[in-house]
Amino acid sequence: MSFEALSCQPATVPPRVRDAVASRSIRKRTGRTTLDLAASKKRCASVVSQIRSRHGIAPSTLRPRCALDKFFSVSSNVNVNEDQGQESGHEQEHYHNLAAEVEVNEDATAPGEQSLIAEVEINKENSNEENLHTKNPNGTASGEPSLHTENLDGLLSIFDPSTWENLDNVKRDLLIEKGPVRELNLEFPKDAIGRHFSYAFYSRKLPNNEVVDRKWLLYSKNVDKVYCFCCKLFKSNCSKSLLASDGLRDWKRLSQRLKEHESSVEHLKSMSTWNELRLRLNKNETIDDDLQREVAKEKERWRQVLTRIVSAVKFLAKNNLALRGTNEKIYQDNNGNFLGTIEMIAEFDVVMQEHIRRIQNNEIHHHYLGHNIQNEIISLIADSIRRYMLSIIKAAKYFSVILDCTPDASHEEQMTLIVRCVNMSSNIPRVEEFFLGFLSVEETTGLGLFTYLMDLLEHFELNVDDVRGQGYDNGSNMKGKHQGVQKRLLEINPRALYMTCACHSLNLTLCDMAQSCGKTISFFGVIQRIYTLLSGSTKRWKILTDNVPKLTVKSLSTTRWESRINSVQAIRYQTPQIRAALLEVVRSSTNDPKSVSDAENLVTALENFEFLCGMVIWHDILFSINMVSQKLQSKIVCMDATIHQIEGVISYFKRYRDEGFSRSIKIAIEIAEEMDVEPIFPTKRKGKRKKHFDEQNDQNEETLAAIEPFRINYFLTMIDMAIASLTSRFEQMKTFENLFGFLLNSENLKSLDDNDLWKCCTTFAEAFSHDNSSDVDLNDFISELQVLQVILPDDLMSAPEIFQFITIEDCYPNVSIAYRILLTIPVTVASAERSFSKLKLLKNYLRSTMSQDRLNGLATCSIEKGILENVDLNIVLADFASRNARRSFLL
Repeated sequence: MSFEALSCQPATVPPRVRDAVASRSIRKRTGRTTLDLAASKKRCASVVSQIRSRHGIAPSTLRPRCALDKFFSVSSNVNVNEDQGQESGHEQEHYHNLAAEVEVNEDATAPGEQSLIAEVEINKENSNEENLHTKNPNGTASGEPSLHTENLDGLLSIFDPSTWENLDNVKRDLLIEKGPVRELNLEFPKDAIGRHFSYAFYSRKLPNNEVVDRKWLLYSKNVDKVYCFCCKLFKSNCSKSLLASDGLRDWKRLSQRLKEHESSVEHLKSMSTWNELRLRLNKNETIDDDLQREVAKEKERWRQVLTRIVSAVKFLAKNNLALRGTNEKIYQDNNGNFLGTIEMIAEFDVVMQEHIRRIQNNEIHHHYLGHNIQNEIISLIADSIRRYMLSIIKAAKYFSVILDCTPDASHEEQMTLIVRCVNMSSNIPRVEEFFLGFLSVEETTGLGLFTYLMDLLEHFELNVDDVRGQGYDNGSNMKGKHQGVQKRLLEINPRALYMTCACHSLNLTLCDMAQSCGKTISFFGVIQRIYTLLSGSTKRWKILTDNVPKLTVKSLSTTRWESRINSVQAIRYQTPQIRAALLEVVRSSTNDPKSVSDAENLVTALENFEFLCGMVIWHDILFSINMVSQKLQSKIVCMDATIHQIEGVISYFKRYRDEGFSRSIKIAIEIAEEMDVEPIFPTKRKGKRKKHFDEQNDQNEETLAAIEPFRINYFLTMIDMAIASLTSRFEQMKTFENLFGFLLNSENLKSLDDNDLWKCCTTFAEAFSHDNSSDVDLNDFISELQVLQVILPDDLMSAPEIFQFITIEDCYPNVSIAYRILLTIPVTVASAERSFSKLKLLKNYLRSTMSQDRLNGLATCSIEKGILENVDLNIVLADFASRNARRSFLL
């Protein structure tokens, strides 16, 4: 990194450092040892003395300057030499030219000393960069480089030997330390006779057949020539080889030219010089040791500062907190969480204290605290997370896509992309679902969303032929059989099986149940009215909390029906207490007739025995559905668990149809007795007739006559609708069971005879064959399963457990592929819904103008917290430095 990037203040540079810089520049240009340079330094001092005596110049006025001095801008009000005064830059340049003239005309001056004095020049580089306290007219901090204006190829061009004509000393040092850098996987162009360079030229075969690397040989793809690294870097006038100057392109005689060059005296001297300087730089034993220590200290300081800045951004992104405020000036109000975090760190950390002190004293120009740097760091962290996820997905080969859409706070339609695969990077394989980003979409038709999906897969370099599953909600644009996304993807890749979301299907089952009976709509209306009345006033809510010590009433969810269990549960177990709270509202709200009327109506509804029975029934239904839904929302849930859960809930409803009604009536009677309410159903008034003398008035018969319509028209109607809806909506699950059933557990696998096993394997192989390619070899697949039937333990094992078993054995490749496909197919889109929850937290009404790139970066950091914790900050800092040539010498 240049000293400009290190933001060294001109006034604080000590004279010994400037002299060390000059000494280092001399050493690099001459390539001499320390003793030779000491002698040259004395002769240089003699020449300077002649200039002083000839022109009457004070001893401190003329002093050798080196190329690194251009990074130290000497201001006019700074006394560079406190004892001898100061000179203007123009006069110094004039005296330097005189020194150079005397140097050239001096008979006793050696050629190396000519270059020494020629190096003594003044190169000023003024930088008008704002610090944290200033803004440009556009309102952005100009001290921070824009991501779009930085030269991303600046660092790579340094290692191209065709660009080494005018190297400065800092770049030369970098090349000496790093050595030659070769690009791999290049396609070399052919010349007129069809010859081209080859990677084989990088190696040399010795007479004893040993092969050694020609570390000094470099190829430049820009000019299609080869160079000698050390001879080009330390070129001598004595060397006439093209490898040391313009480059060599004689591919026909290249082998002979290379042998001649590597045995030449000039090449051996250059190699010796390179190795010596590299060793000295690594051991800090150069003549500019003091400067090297200062540079290393400054680099370490900047690394510590940037580490704290990146950590602050990482912390805020992980916790969904806004970074910026209305003000971007440090130690001022409303400057945001990021600058506030930096201020808090500075209270306890000396590194950040020193950084802020330099900012306040205008000693540095690049503070790296502005919003552009924040965006860049967020992007770098997110890219690091995304690279890790994509590496796992590509290593797994097979994956599934999960899509869903929702509007955000700025009324833009956001499509989320989730990829599900089996992580094979560890010894224990596990199912993973990765968030790859949000995409703002304008077209929400099946064709539009399919086009967006294809573009995203191409952007992430994921092969669409490796898709083995699709997961969407139950929208027609997604699941449509003719023009939906799933149909269009199946036309391209028939092996991308579509599975409807199990949680959405359960939710739609509850909707079907609620719409099957008119009394159900009235029941949920009463539940919502209770919450609306009690939450509409702090006084009424205080009455509720005084009477209801545990669960509080909650509003009904308009979309997630299974979550209504929380609303019903609070009333189901606290009906007497809620009625008491409503009665107290009636007594206390004398000045609010509407509240009194609503409370009286709600008390009447709670005292209705039919309402109490419906409340108990709906609580049982919602509780069972919610339990299944919660289990299916796990990231690691697979098809075998889903089929088991759905079959279990259908069995529950069949059993509840026969036994649940009587149990519900019994519980409702207990609640009614606790409330001192008569447990009878409302009946229509019947006409009275004269009874005979031997007839008896049977009350039980009247009660049963009132219960039977409720059982038939309310209870049985809802339960039958639930069973029918579950059966029809999960009918597709039977197709998957027929395809994967023999792999779902060890019991199913071991129960197959050879004939049934052959049929199941044939069906599987045909389903996953396309364009004359199959995922498994049928014969090997059958053979492996036959062996597996014998060696599997007797205990019942699920599909993930069997897959883990064969992964450890590592000798069933086709069975492993089959289980990877099985575990890859998604059963819910819960991960997509969870990403929308993060979207709501990140892009709220206060942050509705957030850019799409920043949104994706923050969402990636927040959703993939587990990966974020393992991100290597050194890699992030290296990427940050590589984006700008100025930063490349910083870290």
